[in-house]
Amino acid sequence: MGVSFPTQEPSGALTLATPGFEGFEKRLEVEFVTSTTLPISKFSGLREISREEINGMLNAAACTIVSELSNDHFDSYVLSESSLFVYPLKIIFKTCGTTQLLKAIPKLLDASSKLFFKVCRCKYTRGTFLFPEAQPYPYGNFDGEVALLEKYFGKLGLKGMAYVMGDVEKTQNWHIYVAATSEVPRKDTPVYTVEMCMTQLDRKAASTFYKTSGHETASEMTYISGIRNFLPNSKICEFAFDPCGYSMNSIEGSAHSTIHVTPEEGFSYASFEAMGYSPDMIDLDVLVDRVTSCFKPACFSLSIYVCGGGGWESGTETWDAIICPYGYACIGTSRQELPGGSAVVYHTFKEANGCGSPVKPLSLATFEINSRSYQDICSMKLNKSKKGMGLVQFQITGM
Repeated sequence: MGVSFPTQEPSGALTLATPGFEGFEKRLEVEFVTSTTLPISKFSGLREISREEINGMLNAAACTIVSELSNDHFDSYVLSESSLFVYPLKIIFKTCGTTQLLKAIPKLLDASSKLFFKVCRCKYTRGTFLFPEAQPYPYGNFDGEVALLEKYFGKLGLKGMAYVMGDVEKTQNWHIYVAATSEVPRKDTPVYTVEMCMTQLDRKAASTFYKTSGHETASEMTYISGIRNFLPNSKICEFAFDPCGYSMNSIEGSAHSTIHVTPEEGFSYASFEAMGYSPDMIDLDVLVDRVTSCFKPACFSLSIYVCGGGGWESGTETWDAIICPYGYACIGTSRQELPGGSAVVYHTFKEANGCGSPVKPLSLATFEINSRSYQDICSMKLNKSKKGMGLVQFQITGM
């Protein structure tokens, strides 16, 4: 998809050239409240923001629209570096490479203020970059990103909270910042977001995403790879890059998914995200197994985030309980309650063959029920032993 070249920031920080493209994305989700009494089905909200203003946000972040797909619920855009989703009261930016995502915030806040919207929640997430030294300031250091996020969202009311989830001694961690107000609308049902970050892709699987392999179109890549079967009722909009690389968005009612693939050997990467799906639409174990069967990564991380609703604390639904992907062993797991009535679990997995001492993945549920025990789930897949994993947490107090 691309290679980073040196650039000089005003602060004097130098962005270095890298041996390959940075696949790990930065993700920013901002939710708003408004005084309108219209039902959401008749309310355009943020979808009324003009294309000129949307392009201005993306230009600030250093990316452009290459394809788009909409339905009655939201608009989706495939970008030159990942994706954008615009809902009536929520906007999601996801950008890879050396994009400067947080530079889009001032233009977003300006556009939303014209609609008389107020921010009620902000969530920023990313994994651990393959090439952190190539990131422009402040993205190579999470402290710098948090400081910039606090500038815009630190006064929302419940204080900004930032976490680095996972074992700090290991190579992969999950960086998450959340700020919220007490005005966050309480949703009747939980809203789930699953994010998978996969590295060291199987070479045969990765070859599907090269145009030189004979798969000249994005649509061919979608079908040959098996991506079409992940969420078979969804509508897909995809894009193939030259000479390799692939991105897609899918929409299904108010739910979306997105995939981005950097197939080059030495820094191969694929990401999968699904948001708005519920346990009665798709079993999470089945969905994760479909994704890993397609890309066959040697390692991957899995983040499951939930906000709103009730009942997920009990672990009675598949998205809330312990997950055990077929053929993989969990080597790290963390769980964290977040501001605004939300929670997240973060797991890291590697191929089960040769894994030393796997650990038991934590669940979103605050307690586990016997009928959904770890042993029941994994007895036909893997033998695992129990082992804990740490969490690094800090609260922002002074900004």
